[in-house]
Amino acid sequence: MAINKSDYPDFLNDYMFYLRIVKGRSETTVNEYFINIRLFLRYIRMMKEDLEVPIETISIRDFSVDMLKEITLKDIYDFEYYLAEERQNKSAARARKTAALKSFFSYLYKRANLIDTNPIVDIEMPSVKKALPKFLTLEESIRLLSSENFENPERDYCMLVLFLNCGMRLNELVSINVGDIDFKEKRLLLKGKGNKQRMIYINDACTEALRAYIRSRKNPPEEPDALFLSRKKRRISRRRVEQIVEKLLKQAGLGNRGISPHKLRHTAATLMYQHGNVDTLVIKEVLGHASIATTEIYTHLSDELKKSAAENTPLANVRKRKPKDENE
Repeated sequence: MAINKSDYPDFLNDYMFYLRIVKGRSETTVNEYFINIRLFLRYIRMMKEDLEVPIETISIRDFSVDMLKEITLKDIYDFEYYLAEERQNKSAARARKTAALKSFFSYLYKRANLIDTNPIVDIEMPSVKKALPKFLTLEESIRLLSSENFENPERDYCMLVLFLNCGMRLNELVSINVGDIDFKEKRLLLKGKGNKQRMIYINDACTEALRAYIRSRKNPPEEPDALFLSRKKRRISRRRVEQIVEKLLKQAGLGNRGISPHKLRHTAATLMYQHGNVDTLVIKEVLGHASIATTEIYTHLSDELKKSAAENTPLANVRKRKPKDENE
């Protein structure tokens, strides 16, 4: 998403620069924070100036630092109420917006020294129920890989193999360069969140799929470094990969289940834990999680599956017959 800096106040442009360059946040994260903060500043103008126009049309170009200083905790809670009632945002969406505001006001107070107090420092985050991740079973994963309707057989198959074997993020997959692959050592360099790099090992299925795809690339690409290419021989986009995965899932009879490239990442981790007997600390390093707490959801998932198996055995509802009363 291209941001026209002339449409926004300097403090917002400076914060975006801080996120991208100093904090090393990904372009996706920066864009999401920008959209959330822009909405909040538009809301403040709408309420303070009693504007009766669509919020998307409100300009914040001349939103001043003095206006920032007047924002209170009540304004932020009012904004959350607006998100819930007017925009029907669920708790998870509200939590993401609140997190963006917490980061923004912390920057204004601690880094930029533009405000005297931080109005959001004591805010309570919306409660978010942690749901177990969606994933494909081993049998479903094999069915997906067995598809015969690939648009670009070698490329699309290779992408699925990497998703399901390595558990990489969508952005990590599209960012792979040909030079990131070490076939001799069977390793692959990934660029994760915050531009953090990690080296993962790849199995024979991955190396064979990668070699087959690279051999299939006939014409010189427009972007020679990029591994996965579009029809125009440029680096494939995130959205195009999402469309390809969605189509292949549908053709395999696995559509309409909320499975996405990110859910294929969950699938890889779940299969590693359930069928590969891989320790959670190892899975943490493979997936590039910052905290083991994030990885431990797969142990909870396994527990839930074991519980479900126990509850759904055919004998689960069989009860011992009560003895007849001798007086009957």
